[in-house]
Amino acid sequence: MQLDRYARATDFLAVAGDYLAAREAEHNLILGIAGTLVRDRETSDESPYFAVVGTEARPVAAALRTPPWNLVLSEVDDRAALDLLADDLAGEALPGVTGPPAAVEQFAGAWTARFGGHAERAMEERIYRLTHVTPPRRAANGRARRATSDDRDLLTALVVAFHEEALPIEGGDRARRAIADWDPETGRQFWIWEDDDGRPVSLVGAGSPTPRGIRIGPVYTPPEHRGRGYASTLTAFVSQRALDAGRQFCFLYTDLANPTSNRIYQAIGYEPVIDALMVRFEHE
Repeated sequence: MQLDRYARATDFLAVAGDYLAAREAEHNLILGIAGTLVRDRETSDESPYFAVVGTEARPVAAALRTPPWNLVLSEVDDRAALDLLADDLAGEALPGVTGPPAAVEQFAGAWTARFGGHAERAMEERIYRLTHVTPPRRAANGRARRATSDDRDLLTALVVAFHEEALPIEGGDRARRAIADWDPETGRQFWIWEDDDGRPVSLVGAGSPTPRGIRIGPVYTPPEHRGRGYASTLTAFVSQRALDAGRQFCFLYTDLANPTSNRIYQAIGYEPVIDALMVRFEHE
């Protein structure tokens, strides 16, 4: 078994693409990130990390990282691959790792044993997949509209609020940069739900396409507008548009600590696929 590194997402997908696509829901994050880098013609100033571990016959694991963010692990068919990845990343300032829980825990153990510090569970998540939308039993009042560049300030406020509430370990800086660089024509689509008075009351994004699917998120409703069905109605709307546009699946991640979001997504047709774990590394 050997580890091969690649400088470009195109080369990484040429080797690992079929392996990842065979379990597309499980790999929607890693496929979406790599596909976005290909679409953007890999012009980032940062140097992503791409690695595939395998035998002569086939891959058994894949990983990528876009600094300064976490390493993302694929499903791992041979756990010995995790030691090879830990060794290969020696010297990196790795903040954490995301992926299948058992693989993440083993990688975290290998990493801290080699380089010190300790690993802390940051978030337990669940991946959902949708193939058919179940309309909400009670649609919210108002209408959906697609966000434009004129909405950049509104999007910044909503996406930053989402990150600070749902992903506090990342804070709002990543969100601010993402919206500052956002291209409404080629980037993630954002949809806004406006109530009957024209006030923006909820936000849903869709992007990071995979070979046959697309990831939905972020989904955010400010606290003062919750409990009125805005997020359910808008998520169902955006998901149906993706299916109508030819996508076979929609994927999304939920925080297992938030039973409300897990319940409302299942009510509109999302089915659980597998859990995921995010671990943060703390160094003395």
